[in-house]
Amino acid sequence: MIPLLLTDRSISLRYLVHRHLLDSDEAEELRDQTMNDPMIRGLIKLQRPDGSWDASGIIGNAPQGKVQTTSQALTRLGYLELAPEHEAIKRGVEYLFSVQERDGSWPLGNYRTDADGQDNYDVMSLQTSLPLRGIASTGHCKDPRAETAYDWLIDQRLDDGAWPTGIANGINGHVAGYRRMPHSRWGCRSNTTAALTCLSMHPGRARENEARRALDLLLGRETRERYHVGFEVARTVGVEESTGFITYHARFDLAHMLKLCSRIGASTEDPRVQELVDFVVKGRNRYGLWEYMRPQASKWVTYDLLRTLGEVGVDDDWVGMEPRTPFQPYPKRRRRF
Repeated sequence: MIPLLLTDRSISLRYLVHRHLLDSDEAEELRDQTMNDPMIRGLIKLQRPDGSWDASGIIGNAPQGKVQTTSQALTRLGYLELAPEHEAIKRGVEYLFSVQERDGSWPLGNYRTDADGQDNYDVMSLQTSLPLRGIASTGHCKDPRAETAYDWLIDQRLDDGAWPTGIANGINGHVAGYRRMPHSRWGCRSNTTAALTCLSMHPGRARENEARRALDLLLGRETRERYHVGFEVARTVGVEESTGFITYHARFDLAHMLKLCSRIGASTEDPRVQELVDFVVKGRNRYGLWEYMRPQASKWVTYDLLRTLGEVGVDDDWVGMEPRTPFQPYPKRRRRF
């Protein structure tokens, strides 16, 4: 299937295939040419003078405003492996740091509790997870200001190791069914996935207890949703809309879960991980590609899964301890009478 990937017109995709799947010398020849890729060149042109990106830089909506759109733009450029020292990257990262709070978090924006104190939150881990992901994606996770954000994020964890929807007046927020997690009363899958994604990009924190505990809880959701496999990659490269805040990780993307497993060091000796691998592998078509619901993303999803499958479980020995429990987002309730 690799020759099919190399027929794609995207210089960036061909570069990534040569570098990570083929380990060929041609990758170095393509690196400089990636600056001519419309995906990179077009996004850089949309950067504002202050280093941010506004709504014109992404498709979809961004309830957190320029902080969220800038984070998504940096996430895309980081995925395409634009150098951390590139001027656009440095300006975007510095913009995010310029609006960072003193405690390491970022402003909650529209979700902040208003004067009436209704329907909004005092704190929500997503307010920091999204911008921190953009910073970490571009290779700046070791910056002291980013480390402060990581410390703030760790402080928001529940006692069971998950992250809640948010806190309002000292009370944990409601967890809608699609965001419920097995074995966590107040844990929110969207907040936990976003926080874990940030931790997985840090060279030191990726394999610490906080990351592994969160992954253990997420692996407890053993649903198999073929329709969403590859959604995170499709959103990152701009095929899917970047939409929502609390709903940012509403879809349970098994490709993204596998990537988290590979970064955090989950072993395929864990039956949940091995069964996840088996399920994803069976999704290939007769040409060896993973077909995504939007065809223009299929080659990107295929590249990403091939890379992840080559890395997951290699020399890793961590096995989760959570019991296997049947899970339903919206379980049927027994009638009282």
